[in-house]
Amino acid sequence: MTQHTTQPLVAILLGSYNGAKYIGQQLDSIAKQTHAHWRLIISDDGSTDDTLQEIERSTQDWAPGQLVVRQGPRQGFCQNFLSMACDTSVQADMYAFSDQDDVWLPEKLQVAVEHIQQHARPDQPYVYCGRTSYVRDNLKPYEESTLFVYPRSFRNALIQSIAGGNTMVFNQAAKQLIEQAGMVPTVSHDWWLYQLITGAGGRVFYDEKSYILYRQHAQALVGGNTTITARFKRIFLVFQGRFEAWTDRNILALNQARDLLTPESREIFDLFVRLRHSTLKHRFRMLEVCGLYRQTWRGTISLIIAAVFKKI
Repeated sequence: MTQHTTQPLVAILLGSYNGAKYIGQQLDSIAKQTHAHWRLIISDDGSTDDTLQEIERSTQDWAPGQLVVRQGPRQGFCQNFLSMACDTSVQADMYAFSDQDDVWLPEKLQVAVEHIQQHARPDQPYVYCGRTSYVRDNLKPYEESTLFVYPRSFRNALIQSIAGGNTMVFNQAAKQLIEQAGMVPTVSHDWWLYQLITGAGGRVFYDEKSYILYRQHAQALVGGNTTITARFKRIFLVFQGRFEAWTDRNILALNQARDLLTPESREIFDLFVRLRHSTLKHRFRMLEVCGLYRQTWRGTISLIIAAVFKKI
């Protein structure tokens, strides 16, 4: 495996757990990346199947130092990913999250790296993310994730996650910000990055083109949500209080990182916290003042419904 040391070094952070069935294909797709200067860190969260053996088999021809396997915190997928992102000993020029059961197109890393090189300032936290192509268990494509076109901002991030962590590549300034925030009790690592980076004055770029085959299967912890069934399920979960519970956890996390937010973001955040428990009249008024929005008209309707029934 040839190293191109003039290229930025990318640390790929892969969280694994009982992924023996699929992880070999993902490791093969990583090995075939056209951006060849990378290092893979796998945090295994206590697998009881043959995941570790499959990793060893799939990487036996890799160069020394190309792979590091470590033990995860065993507190769920979010904390597993954050344990790598918050680790100050993990250092590179850029960082990419990876799921264990996807397949990356060969140019996935190269596109993200070149974009960050061209558009990000070294001192500004920057995240590249984008769409995914949903595929069946056999990798047969059937749909792309929803196309989001509205601005990526803290006003959106408070109430919506727009991209999977498996699409995210971020720079050193973003990594330092994540380290400063620490191991927060948030819902998911990708949503947390969106909130933290935009809240702290960083930038998030959303690529309209997909470079990931996002496998949908029964064991997936997080899957696509574009079907009619999935949409009705989301509405049901709103009324069951799931979204409200997620918001509670995100608020705890943002409070922990409050000092990292810009003054404007803190003001928006404080209004958001207040509106959740206000009267109906004040909820709508404060919703308008906060300027919160989702990326689709269906999402906006669901936000209004959640506000009516005090389920934000």
